[in-house]
Amino acid sequence: MTGVIDLRSDTVTRPSAGMLAAMTSAPVGDDVYGEDPTIAELEADVAGLLGHEAGLFVVSGSLANILGVRALAAPGTEVLCEASAHVARAELGAHAAVSGVTTRTWSAPGGQIDLEQIRALIAPDLGPYFVTTAAVSVENTHNFGGGTIQTGYDALADELQSAGVPLHLDGARLWNASVASGVPVGAYASRAAAASVCLSKGLGAPVGSVLVGSAELIKEARVWRKRLGAGWRQAGVLAAAGLYALRNNVERLAEDHAHARLIAEVLADAAPGSIKPDQVDTNIVVADLAATGKSVAQVIEEAKVEGVLVGGVGATQLRLVTHLDASTAACRQAAETIARLLR
Repeated sequence: MTGVIDLRSDTVTRPSAGMLAAMTSAPVGDDVYGEDPTIAELEADVAGLLGHEAGLFVVSGSLANILGVRALAAPGTEVLCEASAHVARAELGAHAAVSGVTTRTWSAPGGQIDLEQIRALIAPDLGPYFVTTAAVSVENTHNFGGGTIQTGYDALADELQSAGVPLHLDGARLWNASVASGVPVGAYASRAAAASVCLSKGLGAPVGSVLVGSAELIKEARVWRKRLGAGWRQAGVLAAAGLYALRNNVERLAEDHAHARLIAEVLADAAPGSIKPDQVDTNIVVADLAATGKSVAQVIEEAKVEGVLVGGVGATQLRLVTHLDASTAACRQAAETIARLLR
Protein backbone atom coordinates (compact mmCIF):
# COMPACT_ATOMS: atom_id res chain seq x y z
CA MET A 1 0.00 0.00 0.00
CA THR A 2 1.08 3.57 -0.63
CA GLY A 3 0.11 6.82 1.01
CA VAL A 4 -0.49 7.79 4.61
CA ILE A 5 -2.81 5.87 6.92
CA ASP A 6 -4.34 8.38 9.31
CA LEU A 7 -5.80 6.89 12.49
CA ARG A 8 -5.37 9.94 14.72
CA SER A 9 -9.12 10.52 14.83
CA ASP A 10 -12.37 9.81 13.02
CA THR A 11 -12.56 13.55 12.31
CA VAL A 12 -10.00 13.27 9.49
CA THR A 13 -12.42 11.84 6.91
CA ARG A 14 -13.18 13.64 3.67
CA PRO A 15 -16.60 13.95 2.02
CA SER A 16 -17.42 11.22 -0.47
CA ALA A 17 -18.61 11.98 -4.00
CA GLY A 18 -22.20 11.33 -2.91
CA MET A 19 -21.88 13.65 0.06
CA LEU A 20 -20.34 16.40 -2.07
CA ALA A 21 -23.17 16.07 -4.57
CA ALA A 22 -25.72 16.44 -1.77
CA MET A 23 -23.91 19.55 -0.52
CA THR A 24 -23.79 21.28 -3.89
CA SER A 25 -27.49 20.67 -4.58
CA ALA A 26 -28.83 21.66 -1.15
CA PRO A 27 -31.43 24.43 -0.96
CA VAL A 28 -30.18 27.14 1.39
CA GLY A 29 -31.25 30.32 3.16
CA ASP A 30 -30.09 32.60 5.97
CA ASP A 31 -30.02 30.51 9.14
CA VAL A 32 -29.69 33.51 11.47
CA TYR A 33 -33.16 34.43 10.22
CA GLY A 34 -34.23 30.79 10.53
CA GLU A 35 -34.65 30.53 6.75
CA ASP A 36 -32.32 27.69 5.74
CA PRO A 37 -34.56 24.72 4.79
CA THR A 38 -31.77 22.15 4.82
CA ILE A 39 -30.70 23.12 8.33
CA ALA A 40 -34.33 23.02 9.47
CA GLU A 41 -34.66 19.51 8.02
CA LEU A 42 -31.49 18.30 9.74
CA GLU A 43 -32.47 19.79 13.10
CA ALA A 44 -35.94 18.25 12.93
CA ASP A 45 -34.65 14.84 11.83
CA VAL A 46 -32.01 14.62 14.57
CA ALA A 47 -34.39 15.87 17.25
CA GLY A 48 -36.93 13.24 16.20
CA LEU A 49 -34.38 10.44 16.18
CA LEU A 50 -33.17 11.44 19.65
CA GLY A 51 -36.64 11.82 21.15
CA HIS A 52 -36.62 15.59 21.67
CA GLU A 53 -38.72 18.54 20.59
CA ALA A 54 -36.10 20.62 18.84
CA GLY A 55 -32.53 20.76 17.62
CA LEU A 56 -29.84 23.33 16.88
CA PHE A 57 -27.13 22.82 14.26
CA VAL A 58 -23.76 24.17 15.39
CA VAL A 59 -20.19 24.11 14.13
CA SER A 60 -18.69 21.68 16.66
CA GLY A 61 -19.32 19.20 19.44
CA SER A 62 -17.56 21.51 21.88
CA LEU A 63 -19.97 24.34 21.06
CA ALA A 64 -22.95 21.99 21.35
CA ASN A 65 -21.74 21.00 24.82
CA ILE A 66 -21.09 24.60 25.86
CA LEU A 67 -24.62 25.58 24.83
CA GLY A 68 -26.23 22.50 26.37
CA VAL A 69 -24.47 22.85 29.71
CA ARG A 70 -25.11 26.62 29.76
CA ALA A 71 -28.83 25.97 29.30
CA LEU A 72 -28.86 23.63 32.33
CA ALA A 73 -26.33 25.29 34.64
CA ALA A 74 -26.33 28.94 35.70
CA PRO A 75 -23.07 30.79 36.42
CA GLY A 76 -21.71 29.83 39.83
CA THR A 77 -23.16 26.31 39.75
CA GLU A 78 -21.40 23.05 38.95
CA VAL A 79 -21.64 20.09 36.60
CA LEU A 80 -20.51 16.63 37.68
CA CYS A 81 -18.68 14.46 35.15
CA GLU A 82 -16.09 11.70 34.92
CA ALA A 83 -12.52 12.95 35.39
CA SER A 84 -11.43 12.26 31.81
CA ALA A 85 -14.66 13.42 30.16
CA HIS A 86 -14.39 15.61 27.09
CA VAL A 87 -16.25 18.47 28.79
CA ALA A 88 -13.62 18.53 31.55
CA ARG A 89 -10.42 17.68 29.67
CA ALA A 90 -10.74 18.64 26.01
CA GLU A 91 -12.79 21.83 25.80
CA LEU A 92 -10.12 24.20 27.12
CA GLY A 93 -11.98 25.08 30.30
CA ALA A 94 -14.77 26.61 28.22
CA HIS A 95 -17.55 25.92 30.71
CA ALA A 96 -15.74 27.93 33.37
CA ALA A 97 -14.28 30.55 31.03
CA VAL A 98 -17.42 31.19 29.00
CA SER A 99 -20.32 30.16 31.25
CA GLY A 100 -18.95 30.52 34.78
CA VAL A 101 -19.74 26.87 35.48
CA THR A 102 -17.35 24.69 37.48
CA THR A 103 -16.96 20.90 37.49
CA ARG A 104 -16.42 18.21 40.07
CA THR A 105 -15.51 14.74 38.94
CA TRP A 106 -15.57 11.07 39.72
CA SER A 107 -13.00 8.65 38.32
CA ALA A 108 -13.78 5.20 36.96
CA PRO A 109 -12.10 2.69 34.60
CA GLY A 110 -13.09 3.34 31.01
CA GLY A 111 -14.77 6.57 32.03
CA GLN A 112 -17.80 4.66 33.23
CA ILE A 113 -20.71 5.85 35.34
CA ASP A 114 -20.14 5.11 39.04
CA LEU A 115 -23.47 5.62 40.74
CA GLU A 116 -22.10 5.44 44.28
CA GLN A 117 -19.51 8.12 43.62
CA ILE A 118 -22.06 10.32 41.87
CA ARG A 119 -24.49 10.00 44.79
CA ALA A 120 -21.72 11.14 47.13
CA LEU A 121 -20.95 14.16 44.94
CA ILE A 122 -24.44 15.46 44.20
CA ALA A 123 -25.25 18.60 46.15
CA PRO A 124 -28.45 20.03 44.65
CA ASP A 125 -29.16 22.36 47.56
CA LEU A 126 -26.75 22.82 50.48
CA GLY A 127 -27.68 26.40 51.21
CA PRO A 128 -25.95 29.69 50.43
CA TYR A 129 -22.39 28.61 51.29
CA PHE A 130 -21.83 25.72 48.90
CA VAL A 131 -21.82 25.26 45.12
CA THR A 132 -25.06 23.81 43.77
CA THR A 133 -24.98 20.79 41.48
CA ALA A 134 -26.92 21.93 38.41
CA ALA A 135 -26.43 18.89 36.16
CA VAL A 136 -24.54 15.65 35.62
CA SER A 137 -22.80 15.12 32.27
CA VAL A 138 -22.19 11.68 30.78
CA GLU A 139 -20.14 10.96 27.63
CA ASN A 140 -21.26 8.04 25.45
CA THR A 141 -19.12 6.62 23.98
CA HIS A 142 -16.33 7.79 26.26
CA ASN A 143 -13.46 9.06 24.14
CA PHE A 144 -10.50 8.92 26.51
CA GLY A 145 -11.91 5.79 28.13
CA GLY A 146 -11.25 3.98 24.85
CA GLY A 147 -14.58 4.38 23.06
CA THR A 148 -16.42 2.59 25.86
CA ILE A 149 -20.20 2.33 25.97
CA GLN A 150 -21.70 3.55 29.21
CA THR A 151 -23.29 0.98 31.50
CA GLY A 152 -25.66 1.95 34.29
CA TYR A 153 -27.03 4.80 32.19
CA ASP A 154 -30.72 4.22 32.89
CA ALA A 155 -30.07 3.73 36.60
CA LEU A 156 -28.30 7.09 36.70
CA ALA A 157 -31.09 8.77 34.74
CA ASP A 158 -33.64 7.39 37.22
CA GLU A 159 -31.54 8.57 40.16
CA LEU A 160 -31.18 12.08 38.76
CA GLN A 161 -34.85 12.32 37.96
CA SER A 162 -35.63 11.53 41.61
CA ALA A 163 -33.08 14.11 42.76
CA GLY A 164 -34.39 16.78 40.41
CA VAL A 165 -30.98 17.14 38.73
CA PRO A 166 -30.94 17.21 34.90
CA LEU A 167 -28.74 14.92 32.80
CA HIS A 168 -26.52 16.26 30.03
CA LEU A 169 -25.43 13.73 27.39
CA ASP A 170 -22.28 14.31 25.39
CA GLY A 171 -23.20 11.93 22.60
CA ALA A 172 -20.45 12.89 20.15
CA ARG A 173 -20.17 9.22 19.18
CA LEU A 174 -23.66 8.16 20.23
CA TRP A 175 -24.29 6.37 16.95
CA ASN A 176 -21.24 4.21 17.62
CA ALA A 177 -22.72 3.28 20.99
CA SER A 178 -26.07 2.50 19.40
CA VAL A 179 -24.72 0.35 16.57
CA ALA A 180 -22.46 -1.62 18.92
CA SER A 181 -25.04 -2.09 21.69
CA GLY A 182 -28.24 -2.36 19.67
CA VAL A 183 -29.80 0.35 21.85
CA PRO A 184 -31.55 3.03 19.74
CA VAL A 185 -30.02 6.49 20.00
CA GLY A 186 -33.35 7.80 21.24
CA ALA A 187 -33.31 5.43 24.19
CA TYR A 188 -30.12 7.10 25.35
CA ALA A 189 -30.78 10.71 24.39
CA SER A 190 -34.41 10.98 25.48
CA ARG A 191 -33.34 10.46 29.12
CA ALA A 192 -31.23 13.63 28.98
CA ALA A 193 -32.50 17.20 29.32
CA ALA A 194 -29.91 18.23 26.72
CA ALA A 195 -27.91 16.00 24.38
CA SER A 196 -25.34 16.64 21.69
CA VAL A 197 -24.38 14.44 18.75
CA CYS A 198 -21.53 14.93 16.31
CA LEU A 199 -21.79 14.48 12.55
CA SER A 200 -18.10 14.97 11.73
CA LYS A 201 -16.70 11.99 13.62
CA GLY A 202 -17.74 8.44 12.68
CA LEU A 203 -20.49 9.61 10.34
CA GLY A 204 -18.00 11.36 8.07
CA ALA A 205 -19.48 14.83 7.58
CA PRO A 206 -16.89 17.61 7.29
CA VAL A 207 -18.39 19.89 9.96
CA GLY A 208 -21.12 20.03 12.53
CA SER A 209 -22.97 18.81 15.61
CA VAL A 210 -26.58 19.05 16.74
CA LEU A 211 -27.80 19.95 20.22
CA VAL A 212 -31.27 18.67 21.10
CA GLY A 213 -33.64 19.39 23.95
CA SER A 214 -36.99 21.00 24.66
CA ALA A 215 -38.19 23.80 22.42
CA GLU A 216 -37.54 26.25 25.25
CA LEU A 217 -33.99 25.00 25.84
CA ILE A 218 -33.13 25.17 22.14
CA LYS A 219 -34.60 28.69 21.91
CA GLU A 220 -32.23 29.79 24.67
CA ALA A 221 -29.30 27.92 23.09
CA ARG A 222 -29.97 29.68 19.78
CA VAL A 223 -29.67 33.05 21.51
CA TRP A 224 -26.41 32.02 23.16
CA ARG A 225 -25.05 30.69 19.86
CA LYS A 226 -25.57 34.13 18.32
CA ARG A 227 -24.21 35.86 21.45
CA LEU A 228 -21.00 33.86 21.10
CA GLY A 229 -20.63 34.91 17.48
CA ALA A 230 -21.51 31.47 16.10
CA GLY A 231 -24.55 32.29 14.04
CA TRP A 232 -24.10 31.29 10.43
CA ARG A 233 -25.86 32.06 7.20
CA GLN A 234 -26.25 29.67 4.23
CA ALA A 235 -24.86 26.73 6.22
CA GLY A 236 -27.33 24.35 4.60
CA VAL A 237 -24.47 23.16 2.40
CA LEU A 238 -22.97 21.73 5.60
CA ALA A 239 -26.29 20.48 6.96
CA ALA A 240 -26.74 18.55 3.71
CA ALA A 241 -23.56 16.65 4.48
CA GLY A 242 -25.01 15.77 7.89
CA LEU A 243 -28.26 14.54 6.34
CA TYR A 244 -26.32 12.42 3.85
CA ALA A 245 -24.23 10.98 6.68
CA LEU A 246 -27.31 10.04 8.70
CA ARG A 247 -28.90 8.32 5.72
CA ASN A 248 -25.83 6.47 4.47
CA ASN A 249 -23.13 6.11 7.13
CA VAL A 250 -24.73 4.87 10.34
CA GLU A 251 -24.95 1.09 9.90
CA ARG A 252 -21.49 0.93 8.39
CA LEU A 253 -20.04 2.00 11.75
CA ALA A 254 -19.98 -1.71 12.55
CA GLU A 255 -17.11 -2.00 10.05
CA ASP A 256 -15.09 0.55 12.03
CA HIS A 257 -15.74 -1.42 15.22
CA ALA A 258 -14.51 -4.61 13.57
CA HIS A 259 -11.39 -2.80 12.35
CA ALA A 260 -10.69 -1.52 15.87
CA ARG A 261 -10.95 -5.04 17.25
CA LEU A 262 -8.55 -6.25 14.53
CA ILE A 263 -6.03 -3.59 15.52
CA ALA A 264 -6.38 -4.46 19.20
CA GLU A 265 -5.76 -8.15 18.51
CA VAL A 266 -2.57 -7.40 16.57
CA LEU A 267 -1.28 -5.05 19.28
CA ALA A 268 -2.18 -7.49 22.06
CA ASP A 269 -0.04 -10.16 20.38
CA ALA A 270 2.91 -7.79 20.01
CA ALA A 271 2.69 -6.22 23.46
CA PRO A 272 0.85 -8.50 25.89
CA GLY A 273 -0.92 -6.55 28.59
CA SER A 274 -1.12 -3.34 26.58
CA ILE A 275 -4.73 -3.88 25.63
CA LYS A 276 -7.56 -6.40 25.97
CA PRO A 277 -9.30 -6.77 22.60
CA ASP A 278 -12.58 -7.88 24.18
CA GLN A 279 -12.75 -4.51 25.93
CA VAL A 280 -12.70 -2.56 22.66
CA ASP A 281 -16.37 -1.60 22.37
CA THR A 282 -16.39 0.63 19.31
CA ASN A 283 -13.90 2.40 17.03
CA ILE A 284 -11.26 3.62 19.50
CA VAL A 285 -8.22 1.60 20.54
CA VAL A 286 -6.19 2.81 23.53
CA ALA A 287 -3.06 0.77 24.22
CA ASP A 288 -1.01 1.28 27.37
CA LEU A 289 2.70 1.19 26.53
CA ALA A 290 3.97 1.36 30.12
CA ALA A 291 5.41 -2.16 30.05
CA THR A 292 6.94 -1.91 26.58
CA GLY A 293 9.74 0.53 27.36
CA LYS A 294 8.52 2.76 24.53
CA SER A 295 7.23 6.28 25.01
CA VAL A 296 4.07 7.38 23.26
CA ALA A 297 5.90 10.28 21.60
CA GLN A 298 8.57 7.91 20.32
CA VAL A 299 6.06 5.50 18.78
CA ILE A 300 4.07 8.34 17.22
CA GLU A 301 7.18 9.75 15.54
CA GLU A 302 8.48 6.36 14.39
CA ALA A 303 5.07 5.41 12.98
CA LYS A 304 4.82 8.74 11.16
CA VAL A 305 8.09 8.03 9.37
CA GLU A 306 6.49 4.81 8.10
CA GLY A 307 3.33 6.55 6.93
CA VAL A 308 1.06 5.75 9.86
CA LEU A 309 -0.45 8.61 11.89
CA VAL A 310 -1.65 7.84 15.41
CA GLY A 311 -2.17 9.87 18.57
CA GLY A 312 -1.72 9.77 22.32
CA VAL A 313 -4.06 10.43 25.24
CA GLY A 314 -1.55 10.35 28.07
CA ALA A 315 2.06 9.71 28.99
CA THR A 316 1.77 5.98 28.28
CA GLN A 317 -1.43 5.65 26.23
CA LEU A 318 -1.43 5.37 22.45
CA ARG A 319 -4.73 5.96 20.63
CA LEU A 320 -5.85 4.72 17.22
CA VAL A 321 -9.30 5.58 15.84
CA THR A 322 -10.89 3.77 12.90
CA HIS A 323 -13.19 5.47 10.40
CA LEU A 324 -14.78 5.19 6.97
CA ASP A 325 -11.64 6.30 5.12
CA ALA A 326 -9.54 3.49 6.64
CA SER A 327 -10.06 0.14 4.94
CA THR A 328 -9.52 -3.28 6.46
CA ALA A 329 -6.18 -3.54 4.67
CA ALA A 330 -5.10 -0.11 5.87
CA CYS A 331 -6.03 -0.86 9.47
CA ARG A 332 -4.18 -4.15 9.37
CA GLN A 333 -1.08 -2.51 7.89
CA ALA A 334 -1.17 0.23 10.51
CA ALA A 335 -1.56 -2.30 13.32
CA GLU A 336 1.31 -4.42 12.04
CA THR A 337 3.51 -1.33 11.75
CA ILE A 338 2.81 -0.30 15.34
CA ALA A 339 3.23 -3.88 16.55
CA ARG A 340 6.67 -4.06 14.97
CA LEU A 341 7.66 -0.79 16.64
CA LEU A 342 6.57 -2.13 20.03
CA ARG A 343 8.59 -5.35 19.85
